[in-house]
Amino acid sequence: MRVLGIDPGLGTTGYGIIDDSAGKLKLVEAGEIKSKSSMALECRLFDLYTSLSDVAQEFHPDVFAIEELYAHYKHPRTAVIMGHARGVLFLVAGIAHIPVYSYSATRIKKSLTGRGHAGKEQVARMVCSSLGCSEIVDRPDVTDALAAALCHINVIDHGGA
Repeated sequence: MRVLGIDPGLGTTGYGIIDDSAGKLKLVEAGEIKSKSSMALECRLFDLYTSLSDVAQEFHPDVFAIEELYAHYKHPRTAVIMGHARGVLFLVAGIAHIPVYSYSATRIKKSLTGRGHAGKEQVARMVCSSLGCSEIVDRPDVTDALAAALCHINVIDHGGA
């Protein structure tokens, strides 16, 4: 199974592709899709669409694993902006007929660390440990995307870990 994990954002969307073959995990590709805040919203969303479409076409994931939208009532504008980005990501998956699985941040963290409120550094260490990285990935958007992919693999392999 090939999982494309995504940490959605309008400014920076992190992505990471992991192959799971009989319990052996392999990091295939990881990176960031960035857009400039000076660009018009429709242009930023189009860039996100085309960039993620290119990733999906090149690497042929079986599923997308995306962090769920979290919105704090004090910041409704952030939720709306994130909703735009998530909509584009779901559109890419829909056009390519790739199923999407969404996981809350606490579920992702718990699946990797055993604690739903683990810190970013602890999650990064667990991502690198799981994937056999020689050094901790120091790009939080990429780490979060890989964590989402690993969460999905854990859920599938362990029935909801």
